[in-house]
Amino acid sequence: MIKWVVIALVVALALLLWRMSAYASRNLPRAGDEAPDFALADQQGKLRPLGDFRGKWLVLYFYPRDDTPGCVNQAVRFRDAMRELEALGASVCGVSVDDSASHAAFARKYNLPFALLADRNGEVAMRYGSLRNLGVAKFAKRNTFLVDPQGKIARVYAGVNPALNTQDVTDDLKRLAV
Repeated sequence: MIKWVVIALVVALALLLWRMSAYASRNLPRAGDEAPDFALADQQGKLRPLGDFRGKWLVLYFYPRDDTPGCVNQAVRFRDAMRELEALGASVCGVSVDDSASHAAFARKYNLPFALLADRNGEVAMRYGSLRNLGVAKFAKRNTFLVDPQGKIARVYAGVNPALNTQDVTDDLKRLAV
């Protein structure tokens, strides 16, 4: 009997998490939408509003946690592509629910030359349809948004592969930033 109660609870929890995940995915901004506004502290504690990036392309990537394998892979690939991305007129910002101190350590450890933004309460990730809220823990989903110089979403990359994301963004920028 206890076995069936446990199974029922696990199934109910799985359905709840799936429903919350599906709801967040429906909130993904689409290409052509205004990029949801934000003002978040970077790894130095400096407030970085979306408006700071007007007039340039912005690669805004959400990632689950600092210094985890997939997040390191994605971050160092953006780091290694910075010259090319900057030549295409783009800035890069990573966003997670980690705090500025964690971001600072992560940026130092991997020599990351771009802003890592601290979305401690997950509000910005939620506006971008990129928050996984498990009740006791919140994580950003691995989604990337290419924002054009006028502040509109140009491309949405949902559930990205950290090993391929940078190349996909770079290829799209080469086509769009002409």
